[in-house]
Amino acid sequence: MLEFIRATVEDINEYMKAKIDAFSDDVKKYGFGPSGYDDFDKEKENITSYPTYKIVLDEQIIGGITCGDKGNGVFWLGGIYIDKQHQNLGIGTKTIEFIEKEFSQARIWRLHTPYKNYRNHHFYKKMGYMKIGETLPKVEKGGFYLFEYEKIISK
Repeated sequence: MLEFIRATVEDINEYMKAKIDAFSDDVKKYGFGPSGYDDFDKEKENITSYPTYKIVLDEQIIGGITCGDKGNGVFWLGGIYIDKQHQNLGIGTKTIEFIEKEFSQARIWRLHTPYKNYRNHHFYKKMGYMKIGETLPKVEKGGFYLFEYEKIISK
């Protein structure tokens, strides 16, 4: 059974195991993962400061999602991840549907994703997000940059 449960710091070890696994392909591709993706202390801070949910399948944490309210109906999808074993099974779609329903007051959702993560680009477009911009390339990270996506929720 798939569940979305508010994460607690007691979940940190299992939660981080899934997170590190989920971003291992990014580490191989770019030489690094998202900022702080493997930082246990930063994740504890996220869990206590922002709405953070663990994605649980049959009582096992397989992923997570963090978001934030930026004000004026704008919400930020700070991170969504699913361990590699459970990707491409429709769980990401169910996760986005859950978070958009959970925060139904949101009028706009925004997020960043790596410029070469084509699977993410396809997924977010499928979920109704549109590319609206790009960050400046980071010379110290080999020209790496992010695409910014946005979804306007029609009520």
